[in-house]
Amino acid sequence: MIASFLRRHAWWIIPLIIFDIFLFRWLWNRGPEPEDGFVKAVPVEEEEEVAVEPPGLWYTHPTDQRDLWNTESTEVYQPTAAGRVESALYGSVRTRSFSGRLLPAFHEGLDIAAMQRDRRGRPLDEIYAVTDGRVAYVNRVAGNSTYGIYIVLAHDDPVGEIYTLYSHMARVESGLRAGEPVQRGAVLGVMGNTASSGIPMHRAHLHFEIGVINNSRFDVWYRAQKLVPDHGAWHGHNLTGIDPLAVFDTREKEIEFSMKRYLRELPPAFTLLFRADRLPDYFRRYPGLWQGSPFTAGAIVMSVSEGGVPLSGRMASLEEVEAMGRDSVRVLEVDEDVLGRNGLRQVVRRGGEWTFGRNGERWLEILKY
Repeated sequence: MIASFLRRHAWWIIPLIIFDIFLFRWLWNRGPEPEDGFVKAVPVEEEEEVAVEPPGLWYTHPTDQRDLWNTESTEVYQPTAAGRVESALYGSVRTRSFSGRLLPAFHEGLDIAAMQRDRRGRPLDEIYAVTDGRVAYVNRVAGNSTYGIYIVLAHDDPVGEIYTLYSHMARVESGLRAGEPVQRGAVLGVMGNTASSGIPMHRAHLHFEIGVINNSRFDVWYRAQKLVPDHGAWHGHNLTGIDPLAVFDTREKEIEFSMKRYLRELPPAFTLLFRADRLPDYFRRYPGLWQGSPFTAGAIVMSVSEGGVPLSGRMASLEEVEAMGRDSVRVLEVDEDVLGRNGLRQVVRRGGEWTFGRNGERWLEILKY
């Protein structure tokens, strides 16, 4: 009887069983209804966004000399008249007479020696752009600068515009004019011995710098001081050099080289606290070196390298401002090991305490202008 019933009603029983199976599976996977009557979305784990910094500039050598890490060779570096090869390197490596006293002096670049000379002893070495950029300034008058004949290139780096400077040249390529683009390795001119102070031919060399620009309004400040000659924003007082050899060395070791990270990781030689009515132009053009809250009129704490490069800046705390009293600038901290021989003398020791020096006053005036 049952078999007869199934034969007669199989046409609707079998589809019903199949439907029930699928319904049961759907209800099982769906789970219990949430209390609020809405299906709650299962949270999806999102990948954390990591800011990727654009790659830094790639550098080549400024001359055919490839042995720049051989810092003890007079065939690589051109010493001063004293003959000490370290005098050709970056830092407080020199001694000069100031007001009748012999004091340490700072050298902001590398003095690279000639490799080739003609029969009269004149260098034949060509000078190359170390990275892509544009011509910022060309000085073709040998006697109106201690740099002699020199050229400045500007380079767009993720940290902001940096410069490279090539000086004491015999000549600059005739086609190079301000605003012209240049590629890494492009010939800029020929090594020489030009300078307002005079350099003997046997000590002809390339003085090479890489660094940051203090203030884009420097030319306005310079003219207000009624100073001459006028090299616009590309005067040495407005260009602060970084150790080129250290930059090249770090760039060679780090594929993802970052000038911002390089500067922020340099050890500060001293830290300043100074009053400021507006954010210095320097931190507008190098915003990655500003830390913490946005600027508001008051006072700034700034860390500075041994070479006078502002490494970071931030707003001063209320306690720091109150501690200033009526001072416009105060030296908060000095690392004497980093400061070394203190060839720049932006900070000086008086009566056993570190204070701001005359050189520092001019430098800070330019930064704040």
